[in-house]
Amino acid sequence: PSVTLAEAAVSADELAQAGSERELADLRSEWGDELESAARSQDFRERAVAFRAIGQFRWRAKEELLRRGLDDESPACRGSALLSLELLSRDHPSTVNGVRPLLHNLVNGDGNAAVRRLAVLCLKNGSPQPDTIVLLDGIAGDDEADAELRRTAAGVAQTLKRTKQARR
Repeated sequence: PSVTLAEAAVSADELAQAGSERELADLRSEWGDELESAARSQDFRERAVAFRAIGQFRWRAKEELLRRGLDDESPACRGSALLSLELLSRDHPSTVNGVRPLLHNLVNGDGNAAVRRLAVLCLKNGSPQPDTIVLLDGIAGDDEADAELRRTAAGVAQTLKRTKQARR
């Protein structure tokens, strides 16, 4: 039986964690076209797998595709893109900094609570911008907001404040 993109992405994630750069590069070249095609599929499930796979493949060259995922009409696709963004930005704050306005929009107004929380978690890996900290503090103090979202926002705001203090 042939391997699916989702299965290849799991293998890619294992290779990335093991530091097997050569094998990971081979897998990327083998799956590049398929991933691009899936990211443009009419079926939101295929798009969600593709956006998730970008992170699992540690595919920095596909960051522009993640932008499309953040704007997708499907919450599953936005969530998958955010999971990849969070993974890719752990060692590269510029990944978050490049899409900060999109993340702020998702945090502020996405209709899906899980998407909002994931967007907040992504902001943790960016640089500690004052407008982000103010936004997160506002959500943390908003009694109308989802309790889980408020907790997550408060935690990330604290992390960013500590990062900012450490840089002084």
